[in-house]
Amino acid sequence: MTADRGRLLRLTGSVLLMALTPAAAQAQTRAETLRQVTGNNIPTLDPTTPGATREAFGVSTSIYDRLVAFDRKRDENGVWVFDRSKIRGELAESYEVSPDGLKITFKLRDTKWHDGTPVTAEDVKWSLDRAVTAKSIAAGQMGTGSLTKAEQFAIVDDRTITVTLPKADRLALANLATPLAPIFNSKLAKQHATAEDPWAQEWLKTSTAGSGAYTVEMFKPGEQLILKRNDNWKSGRDGKLPYFKRVIEQTIGDPATRANLIEKGDADIAIDLQASDVPSLQQRGKVKVESSPQTNGFTMIAFNTQMAPFDNLKVRQAIAMALPYNDMFSAAIFKRGFPLFGASWTSPPNGDFPQPMPAKTDMAKAKQLLTDAGFPNGFKTTFSINVGSAAVTEPMAALLKEALAKLNIEVDVQKLPDSQMSTQITEKKLPFFTEGSTAWLPTTDYFFRNFFTGNQRWNYSSWNDELVVKLANQARFEQDQAKYDEMGKQMIAEYVKEVPLVLLWQANQDAVMIPQLDGYTYWFHRQVDFRDLARK
Repeated sequence: MTADRGRLLRLTGSVLLMALTPAAAQAQTRAETLRQVTGNNIPTLDPTTPGATREAFGVSTSIYDRLVAFDRKRDENGVWVFDRSKIRGELAESYEVSPDGLKITFKLRDTKWHDGTPVTAEDVKWSLDRAVTAKSIAAGQMGTGSLTKAEQFAIVDDRTITVTLPKADRLALANLATPLAPIFNSKLAKQHATAEDPWAQEWLKTSTAGSGAYTVEMFKPGEQLILKRNDNWKSGRDGKLPYFKRVIEQTIGDPATRANLIEKGDADIAIDLQASDVPSLQQRGKVKVESSPQTNGFTMIAFNTQMAPFDNLKVRQAIAMALPYNDMFSAAIFKRGFPLFGASWTSPPNGDFPQPMPAKTDMAKAKQLLTDAGFPNGFKTTFSINVGSAAVTEPMAALLKEALAKLNIEVDVQKLPDSQMSTQITEKKLPFFTEGSTAWLPTTDYFFRNFFTGNQRWNYSSWNDELVVKLANQARFEQDQAKYDEMGKQMIAEYVKEVPLVLLWQANQDAVMIPQLDGYTYWFHRQVDFRDLARK
């Protein structure tokens, strides 16, 4: 260990300990305090703010209640994971969907805001109006569930509100469980609204108006957040309060430092350590690791189907057949995940997406396809990777470059800063690149609508296949599960036929924690939900 790193560790440990020294915190013991270390930051307390990070989404689940929440279940490895098939009431005591699927009625709990005033249907109406009306990142998400207009939300009485839909949308209820549908104390928020900012967006970046399990005790954007348990919270599973009375989340850039803090017991959990470091941490036996594939996401290689030569199907097929899948899986993430290649089927066995695809290495076929495409002598291209994920993408890119050289395709690997990469993806300027992504609502139609249709940032390949566009937009309203599954199979078959991108794997989310910590859950937003955790 270097002297600088040693000083950083001592300093970091001191900062973590000092966070508990204010008079208000003296009663809290180490056992009652949860400490998370992260390499990223929380720039805002309002998850609907443009530029909100994944960490901001995660923290908001503890500060704000939603009307509803997803339940959880154990996966095959015994790890708790979110269950998208079960939605329970959170701020809502109960909900009822009409037989035709066009109206959802919510009965609110008899609960209070953090300031002690009662939560009313008026607050819910204002919050949902804000989600679909304000200039934020919420409106786009809500629209994926046909929630687009303030007129859809109606107050019946102080504790009853209805949501009306133009069509029975499969994802309307689920959208109300996402981080972008928080319920705000409207009376408090309005006190800080202005003519220029009618939804109090500026004030809510650094202040809160919630009813959730925790209140904010201290917030230093990009550095540290301290939360205090709300002992009047009633929206938990079975009405139970969270175990921890206080939570500290601290940004520490160096992953080795974060790992060391957990091994020493100075921090409790981290979910963003290097995949290459996790096996050695496990072997030393001082930490517990709970791993679960990111089942609502994928890592992939994208072709810009609107840019030569990747507008040529045979070129895309040739590259897909030349990729060294197993070698990339091993070198990039040490096989810590679920492969999305190597399937043997000729027609989709089911309508689930993502699933393993029939992609295998066949260099002879790849060479023939490239010749048929009109490139017997290959071509030159760039392949872009994200600097922030270089530990994973650089080994993958080196293997890809080596494999494609056998086809006389000369690849120039470009490492781009995170912001530049994101901008160029959005502007559709990259011809060939790798990226990873997740879907909050991982249904087949949601994946295809978001990643394979329209002129949007997440349509990585700029692919707009007429059949897929038609089916994806029909499937969201299809209530018959058998018909929905058949539509899913058709979309997957079209994807395999056209190869707009190549699915690689679902990387593990590795939660590294002290052995005494229990209850960690892999959530769709890929963040820790503090309400789940307890110390044994």
